[in-house]
Amino acid sequence: MAKSGVVAVDSDPAAATKLLELKKELKRLVNSIVDDDDCRIQTIDQAREVLSSLKDLKLRKKSSSSSSPSSQSSDLKLNRNSGFPEEFKCPLSKELMRDPVIVASGKTYDRPFIQKWLKDGNRTCPETQQVLSHTVLTPNHLIREMIEQWSKSHGVELSNQLHYIYNEEDVITNADCDHFHSLIEKLSSSSLSEQKTAAKQLRLLTKKTPLYRTLFGKTPQAIAEILKPISVSESFNNIHPDLQEDVITTLLNISIHDNNKKLVAETPSVIPVLVKALKSGTIETRSNSAATLFTLSALDSNKELIGESGALKPLIDLLEEGHPLAMKDVASAIFTLCVVLENKARAVREGLVSVILKKISSRVWVDELLTILALLSSHQKAVQDMVDLGAVPNLLSIMRESKCERSKENCIAVLQTICQYDRAKLKEIKEEEISFRTITDLALNGTSRAKRKASGILERLNRVVNITHTA
Repeated sequence: MAKSGVVAVDSDPAAATKLLELKKELKRLVNSIVDDDDCRIQTIDQAREVLSSLKDLKLRKKSSSSSSPSSQSSDLKLNRNSGFPEEFKCPLSKELMRDPVIVASGKTYDRPFIQKWLKDGNRTCPETQQVLSHTVLTPNHLIREMIEQWSKSHGVELSNQLHYIYNEEDVITNADCDHFHSLIEKLSSSSLSEQKTAAKQLRLLTKKTPLYRTLFGKTPQAIAEILKPISVSESFNNIHPDLQEDVITTLLNISIHDNNKKLVAETPSVIPVLVKALKSGTIETRSNSAATLFTLSALDSNKELIGESGALKPLIDLLEEGHPLAMKDVASAIFTLCVVLENKARAVREGLVSVILKKISSRVWVDELLTILALLSSHQKAVQDMVDLGAVPNLLSIMRESKCERSKENCIAVLQTICQYDRAKLKEIKEEEISFRTITDLALNGTSRAKRKASGILERLNRVVNITHTA
């Protein structure tokens, strides 16, 4: 019996010799193709011819031995259970490759296993340890075709050889699934210690390992399950700080996965828990809750759900508190939500304009908050609030002081809207021009958008108050 697992053709020594010669030649050609980044087309064609000859030889043998069913059955069983040709095995999994791909070093691996290797932070070829110049994976169509031919001739079902769920991103093993479900079960435990341990592990796993985010998407009920330990109380004040922070952060990590955004937001318990977290969680919990709402609001349908949930008021309250840890996330969430007209109206009703003007007067997060103010300036009630709260001198002073072109651009955009809404404000701008020529300077030196808006204000000043300063 041949070591490769192919039954020797004892009754036909010539055929057995031919079989061994073909296999040696095939091995030589395959190694040449795999190891040579620039192998010749002729070599590939030769490999195809040898493979075809091997197939013909096997078919003739199978046909000649068809009169002995028991022997044929024994041979087939032997082929299935014995080792595959080494050239067809993935160096990482040691299994028959299902989707062979070539890495930058020229070596071939099964796609899901080399993807996992790369996603774990490795940037070398597992076999040669050569640093990879890039991480592009090129399909090895020749090896794949050869594997399919070999498997077909040996009666091997490829789909039964690999015990993992395969998708474009991750390799999810049975062990991963078991560990995942074990952690979910522990979150339902009556033991606070077990809940904290499970929540901490899920937080770390969903941060570092994308496949665990994928698992939540494939197990929708798990999203609601992880929230149970922090849903038992009306206030987060009664929930252990570590537990609330880890669960909310896990939810944030899950939401990063684009395919999970809709599922997460539409899970009934999610947004109410995030709103509760915004109101009474630790500052890290509140910050990560805002970050989760920002991530989910990438979808327009989610923007509407979040706006209807009452989340804007606690977001604005958190913005007003001004904790440095939360400012970036809360400002991002508010801006994205206010892209929707209904949410813009809700935010204005909840006093967002007043909060922003107080912050920029104190020179806190000026650039980011001016972006939100410019977005709100398309809403009439927001502009009225800006006029009533004395926004004009504030905006003019920022334009004089700021080195940020984007901030100047947002200031002039808001000022132009205010001037269109309330002509009386042109008097304040006239005095500014007489003293500092702020608008004129921007019309000469600002961005193209800022120049256009500054020139528009100057033209209006010329018409209304006959000011002689022109750009």
